[in-house]
Amino acid sequence: MKPVFDPSFCHNEREVESKLIVSYLLPQLGYSIKLWRQERKLNRFRLDFSAYTDSDVKTDVVFEAKHPNENLNNHFQQLQNYMLMLQIPYGMLTNGKEIVIYRNTGNNIQRIFHCWGRKVDENIDRIKALIGKEILARELKSIDNNMKIIAVYHNKGGVGKTTTVVNLAATFSKMGKRVLVIDLDSQANTTFATGLVNFGDETKDNLKDNYLYHILCDEASISEIVKQSNFSSYEVDVIPSHILLMEKENELNQLDFTKRILLEKLEEVEDNYDIVVVDTPPSLNLYARIGLITTDYLIIPSDLKAFANEGLENVKKFIKAVDRFRKQDHRSPVDILGVLPTKISTNARFIQGTLKKRLALISTRYNLKTMDSIIFEREDLAKCTEQTSIIDDIEEADPRAIFDFKSTSKSAGEFQKLAQEILQKIG
Repeated sequence: MKPVFDPSFCHNEREVESKLIVSYLLPQLGYSIKLWRQERKLNRFRLDFSAYTDSDVKTDVVFEAKHPNENLNNHFQQLQNYMLMLQIPYGMLTNGKEIVIYRNTGNNIQRIFHCWGRKVDENIDRIKALIGKEILARELKSIDNNMKIIAVYHNKGGVGKTTTVVNLAATFSKMGKRVLVIDLDSQANTTFATGLVNFGDETKDNLKDNYLYHILCDEASISEIVKQSNFSSYEVDVIPSHILLMEKENELNQLDFTKRILLEKLEEVEDNYDIVVVDTPPSLNLYARIGLITTDYLIIPSDLKAFANEGLENVKKFIKAVDRFRKQDHRSPVDILGVLPTKISTNARFIQGTLKKRLALISTRYNLKTMDSIIFEREDLAKCTEQTSIIDDIEEADPRAIFDFKSTSKSAGEFQKLAQEILQKIG
């Protein structure tokens, strides 16, 4: 006998959960008991119900139940926060009397379905077509879920490149993405900022025989070199660099395959990661070239000061040269997401006056886009990579991602907005 639902049987929120969601909707939509969780805590949120099309790695649909007397419009903002912050594709709000379904569009959520609870039986096929397990699984699989590679590059140092890389990577992981960071800079600042190296004690250097160089010279695969970082409470894998990389540039320049070998190695692990974030050296050297040859997308961090802006012409010329190489390799040009304002003063007068002029200059003088997001210069952001801990009476570096150091920091929110903007732009 086909199951039916009668909203008059729901007198409180618990009955909406048990009689509509658990007993009726989840089975009708094809989510077995193994494919949903109740009262699941993700980050600072607690979801009423989270459902998955194949595993509990990533929530595909969130169901939020409310008391039958509650106005669902009053809970829209809450659902929007869940879906955007956790990058959940679909969500449902219901009080038993009404059922509303929303889709995540990247920077907002869009209402795509509404029906009254008393008419849910006659609308169940429409609901299945939107969030049914089988149909949704095919839809999500058909979306271009290929690994995305994002390089962060500027040939001017001191513009917040490393800070951007590590906190962006941690934020992507916090949003449920599988993230790999690659440190192409021989200064190894990103390797340090992800907690993988202690520059103060050479006896603890366990990277010199197992770092990026061994991939570039084809002695090792990524799986043999990759390490799990310690700076974030959300998993981020890292291919570390080392100061010895500086000495290897001439040797690697003699190898014909070096410029594209990183891309080839990444293709071997493309099923393991959703996003790869590449930190590049502030130069025009081989390692910067490898980064731009390898990447799909490019972010150019800049404090927008004159020296950094003047360097944008060199950046554009460098990208043009790399694009010629990519064309010979039958690959499209580097997709420049934009210039990312970083280390920007929080002074209100500066923001209202000088900052607007500097942002306008990027497009008018340098013909480059600017990103909507801005990373301001804040004390929290500077301190999070300077954290230390005492081990065996010795003070050792213990860098933290911004949201682990201070989850309420405005910087944490800025990186959340940046990650959302990037995900929207790269599809």
